[in-house]
Amino acid sequence: MPRPPAPFAPPTRQAASRQNSLAWVLEPLARDANYAHRRMFGSDAAYLDGLLYLIASDREDPWSGVLVCTSKERHAALLADVPNLLQHPVLGKWLYLPQEDEDFESTAARLAELALARDPRLGVAPRPKARRRKGWREED
Repeated sequence: MPRPPAPFAPPTRQAASRQNSLAWVLEPLARDANYAHRRMFGSDAAYLDGLLYLIASDREDPWSGVLVCTSKERHAALLADVPNLLQHPVLGKWLYLPQEDEDFESTAARLAELALARDPRLGVAPRPKARRRKGWREED
């Protein structure tokens, strides 16, 4: 059983979280009254009106860029308007703008504009978190 900390002990040091170099992509959305920010996949996710729109991620490939949260049925319409998007190699239901794209900054800003305009081609309802049943536990 772990011992409680001494009442006058200095606070324990927490590891500093790494700053996301692509957080600027979501800044225009943060000004919206219905904006919510959450961490997802070690990245920053932007929600508007309860829908997940964009994820800015500066991790290793294929998590380095902007993930566009959409459905496969809407891919063709988005690709016609934003041709440098790719289908994400891990999450194929979403599109992806790699950070290495030569027009990354302008395209990422355009995606933020589309999200702010509540473009119907963007945005997905997040899955509700699974609730654990009382008394349930994993098998060893």
